[in-house]
Amino acid sequence: MSDIKQLNYVHPNITEKNYRKLVLQVSLNGLSFCVVDVLHNEVLHFKEVSFSIFQRNDKVEDLYARAFAEHKELTDAYDEVVVVHDNNLSTFVPHAFFDEEYLASYLQYNTKVFETDFYTFDQIENQEINNVYVPYVNLNNYLLDQFESFEYRHLSSVLLERLQRYSKNKFEKQVFVHFTAEKFEIVVLNNCQLVLYNSFDYTTKEDFIYYLLFTAEQLQLNPEEFQLHLLGAIAEDSELFAIAYKYVRNVQLLDVSELQSRNSFTKFDNLKHFILFQS
Repeated sequence: MSDIKQLNYVHPNITEKNYRKLVLQVSLNGLSFCVVDVLHNEVLHFKEVSFSIFQRNDKVEDLYARAFAEHKELTDAYDEVVVVHDNNLSTFVPHAFFDEEYLASYLQYNTKVFETDFYTFDQIENQEINNVYVPYVNLNNYLLDQFESFEYRHLSSVLLERLQRYSKNKFEKQVFVHFTAEKFEIVVLNNCQLVLYNSFDYTTKEDFIYYLLFTAEQLQLNPEEFQLHLLGAIAEDSELFAIAYKYVRNVQLLDVSELQSRNSFTKFDNLKHFILFQS
């Protein structure tokens, strides 16, 4: 089983359980959240809250306080609260090279780190690797004032674990790209085993296709042959899909029909909130 950090966990009395879980995906640019019926594994409600460029000059804790004041679902009672940290401050480390005493050293080569940063890690389900990352400590502290307890993980840990089943018993490399408005993640799997994970900032469709084709070249993947699965904030009529289809023969949106069968939301919603709905 994968490791999930718990902050101030208190087991609720069985008579007080309401069988509802709150999942929060947090970043400096905004948050999204969903309410899950844990008895039926069904997402009941979700909401996105984006911070404008002007708001981002404010203290992030104040922006979250406003969001909590405006959305009553965030202050309801839940049996469980899960927080997913969404940032680029993470890296996967094989067990053979992992030492819990030196977490900062794994990140110093691919991101800017500071002596005052707090480091933690997730154990990845069905993988001989750990995900070392820097969570938003200020947001964790704010959320500790709002909830009795919560568990937290990194977005990349959840994404990797949920994508594994799409490559099970497939011995050719499967390429997945997960989009948000400002960045995307490329994940390459071979029969559930991680080959590559990387995150890129982008502003244009040309940025995206450059990084994708460069990654394929480095892994010696032929654009005429490999399977490319797109998910996140993308649709078939988007310019990102169009440029991928221009340069890669086998392109498709990720099949989220199983996930969609457990809620009443659209295919686009299930693609965009693939991580949120399954955390």
